[in-house]
Parts: sequence; structure tokens; C-alpha cells
Amino acid sequence: MNIASELKSLRRQSTNLPINERAEIACGVAKQFEKAGEYDAAAETLREFWHDVDEMPKLDGLNETTKAEMLLRCGALARCLRGSKAVSGQETAKNLITQAIETFEGLGMSARAAEARSDLALCYWRDGEYDEARILLENALANLGDEHSDIGAILLLRSGIIAMWSRRLNDALRLYEKAAPMLEGSEDHALKGAFHNEFGLVLKTMALPENREEYLDRALIEYAAASFHFECAGNTRYQASVENNLGYLLLNLGRFSDAHKHLNHARKLFIELDDVGTAAQVDETRARTILAEGNLREADRVIKAAVRVLERGGQQALLAEALTTQGTITARMGNFLRARAVLRRAVEVAETCGDLEAAGRARLSIIEELSNQTPPRELAATFHEAAALLEKSQDVAAGRRLRDSGLKVIDALLREEDQESELPAPDQWTGFSLKKEMKRIEARLIQNALRDAGGSVSKASRMLGFKHHQSLISLLETRHKDLAGLRSTRRQRRRSLISKLPPAKGARALDRASGRLSVLYVEDNRAVARMVEDLLTTEGVYVDACVSGSAAWEILKSDTHYDALIVDNNLPGVSGLELVLRARSMRERRHLPIIMLSADDVEKEAWRAGVDAFLPKPEGVERLPTTIKRALDERRKK
Repeated sequence: MNIASELKSLRRQSTNLPINERAEIACGVAKQFEKAGEYDAAAETLREFWHDVDEMPKLDGLNETTKAEMLLRCGALARCLRGSKAVSGQETAKNLITQAIETFEGLGMSARAAEARSDLALCYWRDGEYDEARILLENALANLGDEHSDIGAILLLRSGIIAMWSRRLNDALRLYEKAAPMLEGSEDHALKGAFHNEFGLVLKTMALPENREEYLDRALIEYAAASFHFECAGNTRYQASVENNLGYLLLNLGRFSDAHKHLNHARKLFIELDDVGTAAQVDETRARTILAEGNLREADRVIKAAVRVLERGGQQALLAEALTTQGTITARMGNFLRARAVLRRAVEVAETCGDLEAAGRARLSIIEELSNQTPPRELAATFHEAAALLEKSQDVAAGRRLRDSGLKVIDALLREEDQESELPAPDQWTGFSLKKEMKRIEARLIQNALRDAGGSVSKASRMLGFKHHQSLISLLETRHKDLAGLRSTRRQRRRSLISKLPPAKGARALDRASGRLSVLYVEDNRAVARMVEDLLTTEGVYVDACVSGSAAWEILKSDTHYDALIVDNNLPGVSGLELVLRARSMRERRHLPIIMLSADDVEKEAWRAGVDAFLPKPEGVERLPTTIKRALDERRKK
């Protein structure tokens, strides 16, 4: 569709026409742009009557029918524009469409009122209010005559979307099969494309858990038909949606490279359309694909960016799914406390927006990913809550997950019963080891203390009677390494200390685009390194880490930009003090802020070598964000 020529033709047609006729033409052209996914062009078409997404359209001089059409078009566009620009809220759209419905009903135009109700239902769907959307569509279908086949197909299609998102898959399949004959004679390619795409989505979802080939084949056929009709309709946005669905299907078939190809294409199209909200939904699928490939760090980066976008966009149902994926990735990276917090938030978001099945799936993720870090009785309570929420689910995959989670809970309860047993009976002393038993009891006590202390090592140390928290840290780094993930990585802050700083001049392309600071961090103790990386990453800092002074020196000799250098002293190869001296001898690194974080008693030597700050390890870790900020500020003032 040539947008410029269409708009030019519209202005030519409207010249010298009465205002009511101009409005009728504008509504008709705007609707065609909507079908093509060109929402900005549709809004421009209505500019004479509707200046801003949060304003009421100007209806003076229009008859009642045209007023209703204008209200409906502006309402539908308010919904779409807000979604494509990731701006929160659907209230403007709801208000405008509701007024259109009331006007159509007052005029006795039941078919137009029914179609308007389907647009209103989509507003409720975007907000996660599935029951309200379903009731609206059911009422609209009940009041529609048999002669309006296209409108009936639209209502059935949108009812299927709601059923799909509510995981009532058999209901969705029935609705699409009922809609299929209504569309046979239709010439509306956009409507046909939407039908085949949504039908394919249901077939794919039903096929994957049991690998039902007949459904997989039908899903691929439906997607091919969707792509054809969207191309005929000139609708790039929905072509991108088909690409996303194909990517998800290929992910579940284990064809990761093909999945990436389709997902990258989908994301590119959505970004070109300035639809960052749906691009974030694609990124959630990309993160799942990267997770399946085993690249946890990259999957974490992608899902965090997607969650940030969805949080701004207000699409709560999509946010709940993304948070569940983020929690799963975080747990597999070993940050169990953070994973628990993210998954609990996913449950809350899903419950708040009324997506109870998503809340049930998030609870299952807690059992699947955190069963070894969760008390058995808490696991059992979580399972009961998930079972209640998924009781009526038609999602076969959810049923399988529920069964497997139940087995995990039973195993945990049996292990707890074994652990709480008394000393071995006289005939069971064979193979008993006091050392192993004491280690097991010690592990349980540390686990309980960390859990009750919310992951705070300092607080858990006091509860266990240690004089200094370093004693507990030593135990976690030696004979109880499997409990290290229960530690919190930082104290909670009210705001980020670093992410709001402006990027330094000459920052690498990645950080210039994201506005993030970048640091080179040199540390050979993996436990400390992970703690520092988690802390700084949470503060919005990009961290490049290496484990030896020699490797760091090679990096510093390159042209890679860093905003700061953090270095330990006791390093393999080149020592930290030597590395600082070498960095200060380089013209391009002479003004680089350098912080030494070390347990060695070398503070005086570090200052003489040229550091900007010295922090003792490990107690100085928490002061890193403010120290980096201060060092950067001081360097920029010089």
C-alpha cells in the first residue's frame, strides 16, 4: 500500500465536500489502513477530526451514524497505537468504543454495535481481563443475525483469541472450525490472514505437548495461508506476527537456527513499525530459544530487556509470561533468591490481570526450578495453588507439568521425612559416617538460616553464632558450595546509583546505544566475581570479567573502551599493583578510573600505583556502585 498516494487521494476527494462526507471518507480510508497494520497512517487520515490519542474527536456537524463511526475508528486506533508504542492503558479506547456502541444501538444498527463490541473485547484482552472480553463477544454473537457472515467471523475469530489465551484450546479449535465456512466467500484478505494465523497458533499449541504430527502439519499449512493473505492485504505487521509464531513452533521442534531466522525477521519488522511492545514479545521467545541452546548469560540479557519494555507498556498478560521466563533463566544461573522474587512477581502480575492459568504456570516454575531451595511444605502449598488454578485447563503441556511437579513435591516430602528421622536403629549402623552426618546437619542449619535471613549473609552469620560473616562465606565457598545460590547479591536500594549516569565519551557501540557504563573487572575468585557482577549488572553496568592480570593487560592494550577498571591484587600472572602501574603508563588509559578491591594489605601501595579508590574485600563490595560514581565524577571534573 502506497501510503503517501492514498493520503494524497483522500485530500483530493475531500476537497470542498461537506464535513459529514469528509468524515465518512476519512473513516473508510482509516479502516483500510488499520487492516494493513498502518496505524500511524490511519491516525493521520483522521487528523482533521482527532488530534491526539488522549482527546475526544471533534464531532460537531456530523450526523449520528457518522459520529458513531468516528468514535469507533478513533477507539480502535487508540487501542492499536497504544499497543504499538508500548504506552500504558486502554481507557481512552474503551471510552470511545463504548460511546460508539451506545450510539449504534440507539440507531438500531445491531450489526455495527456487535462489531464495535469485538473491538472493545480486544481492549479488555490486552489488559488481561479475559472474562470480560469473553462475555462481550458472547453477547455480540447472540444478538447478531445470520446474514452478517463477515462480522460473525470476526466475532468468532476474536472469541478464539480469548479462548486461546485462557488456555481453553478445545473451545478455541471449535470456534475456528465454526468460523471457517463463513470466510470461504470473503474477499477480506486481512480478515482471512488473521483467521489462518490464529488457527495455526491453536493447532501448534495442541500439537507440541504430544508431538501430534497431524496438528503440526495443519499448523504449518495455516501459517502459510496466513502469510499469503497478509501479503495480499499489504499488512507487514501481521506478516511479522506469523514469523514470530513460526519461530516459536520451530523452537519447540528443536530447530533452533531456523527459529532464530524467523524470530529475527519478526523482530526486525516490528522495530521498523515502531512496535516495541510486540518486539519485546518476540524477544521473550528469543530468550527461550537461547535458553534451550544453553547460553544463559545471553538469554538473561535478552529477557531483561524484554521485561523492561513490557513493564512500560502495561500489557500485563505478556509481562507475566516474560517474568516467568526470566525467573527460570535466573534460577538456572544459580541466583535462586532473585529467581524466587521474579517468579513470585510473575504470579502476582498474572493474578492481578486475571490470567489465572499464567499464575498457575508461574507457580509450577517455582517447583521445577527451586525445589531444592524451597522447604517441602512450602512446595506442597505451591503445588496445591497451581493445581487449583490449572484444574480446568485444556493445555496438555500444563497437565504434564502439573504431574511432574507433583512427583517433585512427593520426593521432597519423603526426603524431609528421612532427614528428620532419629539415629540409625541398631541394625542400620553399617556405613554410618559421623562426619557426613554432621556435614548434612550443618548444611540444613545454614540453609534454614539463609532462608530466614532473606539471603543476607551477615544476618545469617549472627543467627548461627559466628563472630564475623566471613566465616559463613568461607563455608559457602568450600564445603557447602551448593548453598551459595541462596545468598543475596546486594542490599535493596531505592534507586540505581549508576544506570542514570551519562555514558562516557567514546563508549563502545553497545553501551552508547543502551546508555550503560562498562567496566573491566579482574578477579580470580569466582564466588566474589559472581557477586560483584550481579551487583553491578543490577545497577545497570555492563561488566567484562577476566580471571588473570595477564589477560587483563592484553585487553587494556586493545582499543576496547571501558569507563572504569576494578582489579584485585592477588592475581595469576600480572599482579593487580603491576596492572595499575602499566595502565597508568598508557596514554589512552592514563585517566581511566581504577578501583582496587582486594583482601591484601596493600592500600598504601595501591594509592602510590595510581588507583582512584581502594576497597577491602569482601566488605567493600557493597560500596562499589557509589565508589565508581564518585571516581567517574572526579575524573570528569579534571
